[in-house]
Order: sequence, then structure tokens, then C-alpha cells
Amino acid sequence: MATVNIRRDVEDKFYMPVLETKIEGRGNGIKTVVPNMEDVARALNRPPSFPTKFFGSELGAQTTMANERYIVNGAHQADRLRELLDVFIVKFVLCASCKNPETELVITGRGNSEKIHRDCKACGAHTDIDMRHKLTTFILKNPPKKEKKGKKGMTAEANVGGPMVLQENAVNGGGAAGSNEDDSPAPTPSRSKSTDDSLTKGLKDLDVDDDEDDANSPYGQLGTWLEENRSASDADIIAKIKELEIVGKHKALIEIGHKLFTDNIAAEVGTRTALLQALVTSEKHQKSLLGGLERLLALSPDSDELLAKGTTSKVLMALYQEDILDEEVLTNWGTHVSKKYVDKEKSKKVRKSADAFLKWLEEADDESEEESDDE
Repeated sequence: MATVNIRRDVEDKFYMPVLETKIEGRGNGIKTVVPNMEDVARALNRPPSFPTKFFGSELGAQTTMANERYIVNGAHQADRLRELLDVFIVKFVLCASCKNPETELVITGRGNSEKIHRDCKACGAHTDIDMRHKLTTFILKNPPKKEKKGKKGMTAEANVGGPMVLQENAVNGGGAAGSNEDDSPAPTPSRSKSTDDSLTKGLKDLDVDDDEDDANSPYGQLGTWLEENRSASDADIIAKIKELEIVGKHKALIEIGHKLFTDNIAAEVGTRTALLQALVTSEKHQKSLLGGLERLLALSPDSDELLAKGTTSKVLMALYQEDILDEEVLTNWGTHVSKKYVDKEKSKKVRKSADAFLKWLEEADDESEEESDDE
């Protein structure tokens, strides 16, 4: 892993990984992903949301921070983001007195008198942050947590990683969290006050699941309930999943994909962004969601009409652009016909209906590789 000095004008012992970027999509859906943002942020002792939001404010671009992916809308070259990262480091990391990066951000005051300053562990200075910068508003709303000591005296950073959970307004039946219309990050389980411990714990419990498929299993009960309550709020659906004691189980996503939506799924899926971002926390969850959608599209009485209209491509594009489904998972799904969820002939038809999206995804990936080679 390539590294550079945190303070770029001197050679010292403080290093961070070189910021990496990957451009995905094209047209209105083009975006720049920072795959190693968590590693960079860890070296700077800052939450990864801070530099990501800083990029957005400097570039006038929307940002998305969900499922451990840090994204700036639009196509931005790596060199430009690295330059902005240097500016972020000067403004929000380096001690203004000794220029050392060993600092913590501390918030003092209340209400309109709140201020942020850097507490330097090297020289002991307390230096103010310029409160005129847009990022300060975001920091005040999302303050960094203090480091906690581990069992052997090692410090463990907070605010790094963790599965996506519903924001408070979504849990209470409000708007979608984590969407591009509101680019503030959804709280992680360590921050969310509106999502209780049982849901947070369940979202981390990704590898244990039951094999029950009959109608009396918790999954069968969830599917029946979803069919009868498709207009239920995200909070109500979460509550039902908790009631059935299948929080965090990837097979619940099969029922979500199959039973929550109707033949009008191309329009409906965008209304469930917050819910899906909360529930889809691993590759296994993504595959189960795809399996449920495959059943919906293949087994509908109007399946032929839906597939002929390219509904599969529209749905996958929406889920991809909201970072609910990853490129690698989608590409693998598109090239591997399976009889796990429907028979092979139906499985082929669903994938055929996704040709437009899969071709777009492949071309967009080729373009991003060419741009990377040209750098």
C-alpha cells in the first residue's frame, strides 16, 4: 500500500495511505468512489464522513455515505481529490501551532456560540477551526466520538465502518435516509438514538440463518404480512422483522424483494431506499435481495410484459445508483444463471431483461479503467 506524509511540506514519521478513487457509472449517474476512505480517515484520526463531506462542499457536489462506501457525485480525478485532502488536513487536522497531525477535534460552547478547536497531543496547544467553512456545520451535527481504550491499551477509533441503519425520520415514518437529496450520512449504530440495540445488534449478525422455507417459518410469515401491508412504513416493516426475530438475516431480503413490491416496482423501489440501505449490509444480503426480485419479476402473471419493458434494468439501475447493490455483485449475478430462486429458463429471461443495464455497467467500468490508465 502506497503511503505519503500527512504533512506534505516535510518528511516526518506520520504517514497515511495515498487516496484512491474509482469513477463509476456515466451520464447523470456518474460518481466518484473513494475505496480506501476509511484507511485514510483512520490515519488522520477523523471520521471518514468528514473528508468526504469536505470534498462535496469544495466541489459543490452531493455526497453519499452508506454501507461503508464514500461517494462524491460526478467524475473527479484522483489528483484533484488529493489536493483537496491536503487542504482538509491543513484546516481540520494539523495543529496551527506546531503543525503536528496528532490532534483531536473538540467542540465547546452551546447553541450559536459553539466552536470547534484542535486539541494537540504533541504540544498541548488548542487552536481554533475557522467556523466560516461549511464543514463546521456538519461536524457540529455529527461530532466525532472520543477514542476508547482497548483491552491492551490500544486505542480503537469510533465512527469508522459499521452497517447502515435508518435515520430518525425514516424510523418514524418520514422521508428516505441516505438519498442524494439529503447528503448527510445516515447514523451508524453507535450514533443512532432512534434505532434500538436489538436492531443494531441484528444488523451485525450476518452469517447465521435458518433453512426454513415453508409458510409457517418466520420468513414465510414475513412474506405473507408484506403482501397484506405493502403500504406499511419502513418503521413498521422493521418492527415486524424484529417481532419475527429475523433481524439481520439475509433470507429476509428474499421476502422483501419478492413480496414488498408489485408489478409497478420500477416506480416503487425508489420509495424504499432507506429501508433497503438499512437491511442490505453484506454481499449475502445483496444476493438474497436479487433473488427475491428475480422471483417477483419471473413469477408475476404479467412477467412477459414486465421483462419486455426492461423493468429489470430500471430496478437494478435504481438500486445501483443508491449503492444498495455493488457492481461486482451485479456483474456476477448477470453472468451466472441460477435455479436457486426460479427455474433456469425464467432465470435466463430475467437476466436477458437486464441486458441494457449490464451492458451500461460494463461500458462504464471500461471507461473508468481507460481514464485510470491515462492518469
